[in-house]
Amino acid sequence: MTTPTQTPILQADALGFTYPGEPALVSDWSATIGAGVTLLHGDTGSGKSTLLRVMAGVLPATGRLTLAGIDLRSDASAYRRHLFFCEPATEAFDQVTARQCTASLSDGDEGFDASAWQQLAEGFALGPHLDKPLYMLSTGSKRKVWLAAALASGRALVLLDEPTGALDAASVRCLWAALGRAAARNDRAVVVASSERITQTPLAGTIELPPR
Repeated sequence: MTTPTQTPILQADALGFTYPGEPALVSDWSATIGAGVTLLHGDTGSGKSTLLRVMAGVLPATGRLTLAGIDLRSDASAYRRHLFFCEPATEAFDQVTARQCTASLSDGDEGFDASAWQQLAEGFALGPHLDKPLYMLSTGSKRKVWLAAALASGRALVLLDEPTGALDAASVRCLWAALGRAAARNDRAVVVASSERITQTPLAGTIELPPR
């Protein structure tokens, strides 16, 4: 596995994660993820989504994760307040509107950029859907709601899992433009898990997961 080395926003030290009865996804893995866009690349089934969930503190791992100077083991709540992560297949927001979902996802995010969110909502053509409950939306429209909230977030770390999935061409262009803006920031890291190479925006680094 290759990893970027930069001034850390997220620091992994001797990280290890294994599902029972399976080979280790990572073992004694250390990495520094700095500002900008980092690609987490691997084939389908290589463990990209699992590693994102480990970084998010959703799955317990051995070793140490430090985000914006906060150790996950010491203060998990504070750690999670500094990151944005939404499971792509979650049904947790199905009964609330897109606006309410966004308000929930941005709760406590002092750096949330409402004007950027409005621009993203327009770019993703979400206008007709903002006051509908999410269960009424297509898979692609649900993903757009979460992506708009993620890309307008002011949190130190944003984790995106296969963000182009189920998006129309115009929304993919909006996504790449937003990631291009994120790539130029020096105060936030965006990790994009993707089975495709990213050539549409500058990368701060790449994490390669070998086939399993």
